[in-house]
Amino acid sequence: MESDILEEELNKSIEIIKAISNYYTLRIVGQKNLQDSLLIALLANGHILVESVPGLAKTTAAKVLTESCGGRFSRIQCTPDLLPSDIIGTQTYNTKTSEFETRIGPVYANFVLLDEINRSSSKTQSAMLEAMQERQVSIGGKNYRLPEVFIVIATQNPIDQEGTYLLAEAQQDRFIIKETLDYPSESEELEILKRIEDNIFENRKSVVAIEHIKYLQGLCKRVYLDEAVKKYIIKIVHATRNASKFIRPELSKYITNGASTRAAIAFMEAGKARALINGRTYVTPDDIKELSHGILRHRISLSFEALADEVKVETIIDAIIASVKVP
Repeated sequence: MESDILEEELNKSIEIIKAISNYYTLRIVGQKNLQDSLLIALLANGHILVESVPGLAKTTAAKVLTESCGGRFSRIQCTPDLLPSDIIGTQTYNTKTSEFETRIGPVYANFVLLDEINRSSSKTQSAMLEAMQERQVSIGGKNYRLPEVFIVIATQNPIDQEGTYLLAEAQQDRFIIKETLDYPSESEELEILKRIEDNIFENRKSVVAIEHIKYLQGLCKRVYLDEAVKKYIIKIVHATRNASKFIRPELSKYITNGASTRAAIAFMEAGKARALINGRTYVTPDDIKELSHGILRHRISLSFEALADEVKVETIIDAIIASVKVP
């Protein structure tokens, strides 16, 4: 069995993706992994979590992506005193009409940037669960459907930063992918200064329409995923839950919880998106391997001993991937 995607459909998708990518690279220097992860979230209509120390263009990258696509954009600056109603919305009493009126919050948008999500309280973080998973919000006992294209781009500082709240496992699991950023090189930082001097951020315009995004998302679902690759995904996820059977004891001892079924679903959806981004109508095992860090780094829970021994989750992920036979 093969994909039913026609050549002209594939060519159209390549043109749309290229337009978005060119817009992104014109404004953002380096951070190729972040660009790929944002595109994957866009095509899979999933949510992305981006982590780094402040000042590495997390917010800028999110804004650049949404600018390129058009649609409705909303930015929410998370703070400790942010309330769930500040995000979801609430009912207010109109003294003139003597009736309650529903005011939908900033969550009702195509692209929602939750800036520094781990600076908001756990109660406020959990308010996003229904929106992210069910793609709807409940206000005053009534449900309101969110837009068809609905992507949450959440940024966070490392959890050891003062004044931050660790995201709950259930909350993290809603993000299809998590990307971490490093400092730019000297040459990249010099290029950043030059582009700021050239006012490259002044000319803001969308290069594609929201309908193009819907087209890509519909096409993404039709990308072919062979049965052998599906089994490969399941074996990887299974290995995270039974690490002692797959990797060395000195590494497996650090894992407290493996990945959930959402990890397998995320591998499937992100794999299809990555294939389409690379101009293919089918997913390969290499797609799955390349996605392993982004899909698993926020779904494998490590012990405090791992933190004390400075063992990175990516090291354990690499060991698991190496232990699973490639089809």
